[in-house]
Amino acid sequence: MLNMNFNERVVIDTKQQNWQPSPKAGVWRKPLAREDKERGHATSIVKYDAGASFSEHDHPLGEEILVLEGTFSDHTGDYHQGQYFRNPEGFKHAPFSKNGCTILVKLHQFQADDNQHLLLDTQQEPWQAGYDLLQVMPLHSHKTESTALVFWPAGAKFKPHQHWGGEEIYVISGEFIDEFGRYPAGTWIRNPHGSQHNPYVEVDTLIWVKVGHL
Repeated sequence: MLNMNFNERVVIDTKQQNWQPSPKAGVWRKPLAREDKERGHATSIVKYDAGASFSEHDHPLGEEILVLEGTFSDHTGDYHQGQYFRNPEGFKHAPFSKNGCTILVKLHQFQADDNQHLLLDTQQEPWQAGYDLLQVMPLHSHKTESTALVFWPAGAKFKPHQHWGGEEIYVISGEFIDEFGRYPAGTWIRNPHGSQHNPYVEVDTLIWVKVGHL
Protein backbone atom coordinates (compact mmCIF):
# COMPACT_ATOMS: atom_id res chain seq x y z
CA MET A 1 0.00 0.00 0.00
CA LEU A 2 1.05 3.59 -0.61
CA ASN A 3 -0.36 6.69 1.16
CA MET A 4 -3.61 4.96 2.11
CA ASN A 5 -3.89 6.52 5.58
CA PHE A 6 -6.33 9.34 4.80
CA ASN A 7 -5.69 10.90 8.23
CA GLU A 8 -2.18 11.86 7.14
CA ARG A 9 -1.21 14.89 5.07
CA VAL A 10 0.69 13.96 1.90
CA VAL A 11 2.66 16.25 -0.43
CA ILE A 12 4.42 14.89 -3.53
CA ASP A 13 6.28 16.93 -6.16
CA THR A 14 5.67 14.59 -9.07
CA LYS A 15 8.31 16.36 -11.19
CA GLN A 16 10.89 14.90 -8.79
CA GLN A 17 9.56 11.33 -9.11
CA ASN A 18 10.90 8.74 -11.53
CA TRP A 19 8.55 7.08 -13.98
CA GLN A 20 7.75 3.46 -13.13
CA PRO A 21 6.80 0.89 -15.78
CA SER A 22 3.23 -0.40 -15.96
CA PRO A 23 2.27 -3.91 -17.15
CA LYS A 24 2.13 -2.53 -20.72
CA ALA A 25 5.21 -1.39 -22.63
CA GLY A 26 5.28 2.33 -23.26
CA VAL A 27 2.85 3.16 -20.43
CA TRP A 28 4.51 4.70 -17.36
CA ARG A 29 3.26 5.72 -13.93
CA LYS A 30 4.04 7.92 -10.96
CA PRO A 31 1.93 6.44 -8.13
CA LEU A 32 0.61 8.89 -5.54
CA ALA A 33 -1.73 6.66 -3.54
CA ARG A 34 -2.31 2.97 -4.15
CA GLU A 35 -4.22 0.24 -2.36
CA ASP A 36 -2.67 -2.67 -4.25
CA LYS A 37 -0.24 -3.07 -7.13
CA GLU A 38 -2.78 -3.48 -9.93
CA ARG A 39 -6.23 -3.13 -8.37
CA GLY A 40 -8.27 -1.10 -5.92
CA HIS A 41 -7.97 2.58 -4.97
CA ALA A 42 -5.25 4.35 -6.95
CA THR A 43 -4.24 7.91 -7.80
CA SER A 44 -1.42 8.32 -10.33
CA ILE A 45 0.17 10.43 -13.01
CA VAL A 46 0.28 8.21 -16.11
CA LYS A 47 2.27 8.75 -19.31
CA TYR A 48 1.67 7.05 -22.66
CA ASP A 49 4.56 7.08 -25.10
CA ALA A 50 3.60 7.74 -28.73
CA GLY A 51 1.87 4.62 -30.05
CA ALA A 52 1.45 2.98 -26.64
CA SER A 53 -1.77 1.18 -25.78
CA PHE A 54 -3.41 -0.70 -22.92
CA SER A 55 -5.50 -3.86 -23.20
CA GLU A 56 -9.27 -3.66 -22.70
CA HIS A 57 -10.33 -3.39 -19.07
CA ASP A 58 -13.16 -2.17 -16.92
CA HIS A 59 -13.13 0.02 -13.81
CA PRO A 60 -14.78 -1.22 -10.62
CA LEU A 61 -15.93 1.90 -8.73
CA GLY A 62 -15.05 4.06 -11.71
CA GLU A 63 -12.24 5.98 -13.38
CA GLU A 64 -11.63 9.76 -13.27
CA ILE A 65 -9.15 11.40 -15.68
CA LEU A 66 -7.81 14.87 -16.40
CA VAL A 67 -5.67 15.08 -19.56
CA LEU A 68 -2.58 17.14 -18.65
CA GLU A 69 -0.68 16.94 -21.96
CA GLY A 70 -1.18 15.42 -25.40
CA THR A 71 -4.16 13.34 -26.55
CA PHE A 72 -5.59 10.26 -24.83
CA SER A 73 -7.81 8.00 -26.95
CA ASP A 74 -10.11 5.00 -26.79
CA HIS A 75 -12.97 3.61 -28.89
CA THR A 76 -15.20 6.54 -27.87
CA GLY A 77 -12.90 9.25 -29.24
CA ASP A 78 -9.85 11.45 -28.72
CA TYR A 79 -9.43 13.51 -25.53
CA HIS A 80 -6.98 16.39 -25.65
CA GLN A 81 -5.22 18.49 -23.01
CA GLY A 82 -7.72 19.98 -20.58
CA GLN A 83 -10.48 17.42 -21.05
CA TYR A 84 -11.92 15.92 -17.87
CA PHE A 85 -13.99 12.75 -17.86
CA ARG A 86 -15.48 10.16 -15.54
CA ASN A 87 -16.12 6.57 -16.64
CA PRO A 88 -18.44 4.75 -14.21
CA GLU A 89 -18.31 1.13 -13.16
CA GLY A 90 -19.19 -1.17 -16.06
CA PHE A 91 -17.50 0.98 -18.72
CA LYS A 92 -14.84 -0.92 -20.69
CA HIS A 93 -12.17 0.47 -22.98
CA ALA A 94 -8.75 -0.20 -24.48
CA PRO A 95 -6.99 3.20 -24.25
CA PHE A 96 -4.10 4.33 -26.43
CA SER A 97 -2.27 7.46 -27.55
CA LYS A 98 -1.08 8.04 -31.09
CA ASN A 99 1.31 10.87 -30.24
CA GLY A 100 1.72 10.43 -26.47
CA CYS A 101 -0.03 11.96 -23.48
CA THR A 102 0.16 12.52 -19.73
CA ILE A 103 -2.94 12.19 -17.52
CA LEU A 104 -3.99 12.46 -13.88
CA VAL A 105 -5.92 9.28 -13.06
CA LYS A 106 -8.04 8.26 -10.09
CA LEU A 107 -9.34 4.67 -9.96
CA HIS A 108 -11.84 2.83 -7.76
CA GLN A 109 -13.02 5.99 -5.97
CA PHE A 110 -16.62 6.62 -7.10
CA GLN A 111 -19.28 6.55 -4.44
CA ALA A 112 -21.43 3.44 -4.82
CA ASP A 113 -24.47 5.33 -6.17
CA ASP A 114 -22.52 7.64 -8.49
CA ASN A 115 -22.77 6.13 -11.97
CA GLN A 116 -22.71 9.28 -14.12
CA HIS A 117 -20.65 9.25 -17.30
CA LEU A 118 -19.21 12.74 -17.69
CA LEU A 119 -17.07 14.56 -20.25
CA LEU A 120 -16.06 18.23 -20.03
CA ASP A 121 -13.63 20.27 -22.12
CA THR A 122 -12.15 22.70 -19.60
CA GLN A 123 -10.81 24.84 -22.44
CA GLN A 124 -14.41 25.57 -23.46
CA GLU A 125 -16.34 25.58 -20.16
CA PRO A 126 -17.16 28.99 -18.62
CA TRP A 127 -15.49 30.26 -15.46
CA GLN A 128 -17.53 31.40 -12.46
CA ALA A 129 -16.61 34.09 -9.95
CA GLY A 130 -15.23 32.61 -6.74
CA TYR A 131 -14.02 34.05 -3.44
CA ASP A 132 -12.26 37.40 -3.87
CA LEU A 133 -10.38 37.28 -7.22
CA LEU A 134 -10.58 33.53 -7.74
CA GLN A 135 -12.31 31.94 -10.74
CA VAL A 136 -13.91 28.51 -10.43
CA MET A 137 -14.90 25.91 -13.03
CA PRO A 138 -17.09 23.19 -11.44
CA LEU A 139 -16.39 19.75 -12.90
CA HIS A 140 -18.38 17.26 -10.82
CA SER A 141 -20.34 17.01 -7.60
CA HIS A 142 -22.10 14.18 -5.80
CA LYS A 143 -23.38 14.44 -2.23
CA THR A 144 -20.54 15.94 -0.15
CA GLU A 145 -17.93 15.47 -2.88
CA SER A 146 -17.09 18.17 -5.43
CA THR A 147 -14.34 18.68 -8.00
CA ALA A 148 -13.32 21.87 -9.79
CA LEU A 149 -10.58 23.81 -11.48
CA VAL A 150 -9.65 27.02 -9.66
CA PHE A 151 -7.69 29.85 -11.25
CA TRP A 152 -5.78 32.07 -8.83
CA PRO A 153 -4.56 35.34 -10.35
CA ALA A 154 -1.21 36.63 -9.08
CA GLY A 155 -1.54 37.96 -5.53
CA ALA A 156 -4.83 36.20 -4.73
CA LYS A 157 -5.38 35.03 -1.15
CA PHE A 158 -8.04 32.75 0.30
CA LYS A 159 -9.43 32.98 3.80
CA PRO A 160 -8.17 30.47 6.42
CA HIS A 161 -10.45 27.43 6.29
CA GLN A 162 -10.87 23.83 7.43
CA HIS A 163 -11.18 20.86 5.14
CA TRP A 164 -14.38 19.04 6.04
CA GLY A 165 -14.21 15.70 4.31
CA GLY A 166 -10.65 16.38 3.22
CA GLU A 167 -9.10 18.16 0.26
CA GLU A 168 -6.99 16.99 -2.67
CA ILE A 169 -5.08 19.37 -4.95
CA TYR A 170 -3.01 18.98 -8.10
CA VAL A 171 -1.10 22.10 -9.19
CA ILE A 172 -1.43 22.34 -12.98
CA SER A 173 0.52 25.56 -13.47
CA GLY A 174 2.06 28.34 -11.40
CA GLU A 175 2.84 27.86 -7.70
CA PHE A 176 0.42 27.28 -4.84
CA ILE A 177 1.50 28.46 -1.37
CA ASP A 178 0.31 28.13 2.22
CA GLU A 179 1.88 28.47 5.65
CA PHE A 180 3.33 24.95 5.34
CA GLY A 181 5.22 25.36 2.08
CA ARG A 182 5.39 26.22 -1.60
CA TYR A 183 4.04 23.82 -4.21
CA PRO A 184 5.18 24.20 -7.85
CA ALA A 185 3.38 22.87 -10.90
CA GLY A 186 3.18 19.09 -10.74
CA THR A 187 2.66 18.93 -6.97
CA TRP A 188 -0.06 16.70 -5.50
CA ILE A 189 -1.38 17.55 -2.03
CA ARG A 190 -3.85 15.61 0.10
CA ASN A 191 -5.09 17.33 3.27
CA PRO A 192 -7.08 15.17 5.72
CA HIS A 193 -10.50 15.85 7.18
CA GLY A 194 -10.39 18.62 9.77
CA SER A 195 -7.05 20.05 8.65
CA GLN A 196 -6.76 23.75 7.87
CA HIS A 197 -4.57 26.22 6.00
CA ASN A 198 -4.39 29.76 4.66
CA PRO A 199 -3.45 29.52 0.95
CA TYR A 200 -2.30 32.23 -1.45
CA VAL A 201 -0.33 32.68 -4.68
CA GLU A 202 2.27 35.10 -5.97
CA VAL A 203 1.93 34.22 -9.68
CA ASP A 204 -1.02 33.12 -11.83
CA THR A 205 -1.81 29.58 -10.71
CA LEU A 206 -4.25 26.88 -11.87
CA ILE A 207 -5.19 23.96 -9.62
CA TRP A 208 -7.45 20.94 -9.82
CA VAL A 209 -9.17 20.45 -6.46
CA LYS A 210 -11.46 17.81 -4.96
CA VAL A 211 -13.11 18.22 -1.54
CA GLY A 212 -15.45 16.30 0.73
CA HIS A 213 -14.40 12.82 -0.40
CA LEU A 214 -12.05 11.64 2.36
